[in-house]
Amino acid sequence: MNTRMRRAAVAVAATAMAVSLAACGSAKESGNATGGAKESEGGKKTDALKIGLLLPENQTARYEKFDKPLIEKKISELTGGKGEVVYANAKQDATVQTQQIDTMITNKVDVLILDAVDAKAVANGVKKAKDQGIPVVAFDRLAEGPIDAYTSFDNEEVGHVQGKALIEALGDKAEDAQIVMMNGAITDPNAKLFKKGALAELEGKVKIGKSYDTKEWKPENANANMEGALSALGKEKIDGVYSANDGMAGGIITALKGAGLSKLPPVTGQDAELAGVQRIVAGEQFMSVYKPYAPEAAAAAEMAVALAKGEKLDSIAKDTVDNASVKGVPTVLVPVVSLTKDNIKDTVIKDGVYTVAEICTPKYKAACDELGLK
Repeated sequence: MNTRMRRAAVAVAATAMAVSLAACGSAKESGNATGGAKESEGGKKTDALKIGLLLPENQTARYEKFDKPLIEKKISELTGGKGEVVYANAKQDATVQTQQIDTMITNKVDVLILDAVDAKAVANGVKKAKDQGIPVVAFDRLAEGPIDAYTSFDNEEVGHVQGKALIEALGDKAEDAQIVMMNGAITDPNAKLFKKGALAELEGKVKIGKSYDTKEWKPENANANMEGALSALGKEKIDGVYSANDGMAGGIITALKGAGLSKLPPVTGQDAELAGVQRIVAGEQFMSVYKPYAPEAAAAAEMAVALAKGEKLDSIAKDTVDNASVKGVPTVLVPVVSLTKDNIKDTVIKDGVYTVAEICTPKYKAACDELGLK
């Protein structure tokens, strides 16, 4: 993928309001539903917009818990409660997502926010939407096809942050260390960028004993891959594990424990999932990447509403990227933070992502007390 990226600063948004897609499963429409966009006498669209939101899966907690309610809340704010969000989740099925795009087009949404299951597989659907005059905002993953805007985190930087953290965790042992790389799904363009950033930090500094592209990002697949690595390399010969996200880190750590390791090697992660944060507290996982979801959601909502109204994105998107179909796509990139046991209080707790009570359940109380999480 050929990308040109310049980082941007973005504003922070808030939380929550739910809506479902009638044609794609059980569906309830928001009480603010207006039945689609209206036009004023001058021909300009009002705030009564119908905005499609397609998210890729529900294995990762972030999509349903954070992204969906944050986007819905911001759209409600931007439209004075008049915007209708039509929602569907593809549950990691690219074919289902293609059908959902068709349904959104049939439902005559004014704009589509799309987080692709498979970036290439959605290209035809994006083109269909474009042909029907429906702008597409690629959310979190850079979809192929004639997209109109894009927002995500600086995904290559995510990999750099993970790689640097693993080298830090290995310390003086890094020079002679052997690691396993557990990358994300090859259908996700972000996974390629995470891997690229991580390799820039790891290659030449550690030996990569095994490397896997993990199908569908599933923890159980990461678990099976890790069991294979343990068998091939030997449990005492693995000094660290690069895991591209927290869900996979959970599967990896289960495999490491199952191998009977008395001391777990450092394992990275991403997404600051609750289970991941708890593993960090307990000393089982070394780090995660905290990605402030509110700014990303706010950018997606702001660009979607502006495009639906026929407005330019100059005041929102200060950066650009290229995909295979379009050059200079207006883009908002959000910075990320390395999350370790040392800054849990100043990140996910301070930002209201989790409360101390949610993290420090009885199982983790003693470890939380040691970290001063009370």
